[in-house]
Amino acid sequence: MASQGNILSSMLPLLVLFGIFYFLIIRPQQKQAKEHQEMINSLKKGDRIVTTGGLIVEVLKPEEDFIKVKLNDDVVVKLSKEYVSKKLES
Repeated sequence: MASQGNILSSMLPLLVLFGIFYFLIIRPQQKQAKEHQEMINSLKKGDRIVTTGGLIVEVLKPEEDFIKVKLNDDVVVKLSKEYVSKKLES
């Protein structure tokens, strides 16, 4: 019986450390990833976005895996959804 209490008391600091790690690092990162995915799924024509490469482009047509974007008046390219950094608010 005493050995079970000893195991519990030796595991308690590890469990507390894991709980702190979860609430300070893992949970906020999951929340941020979910918000980013919702932002990507809500993109529509006319939205201005910043790519991970730093380009500011205008969305022409969101598709399944890619987004058609306009770099300037003459250049239209496909951008993978993975490379959308953020949406610019007007």
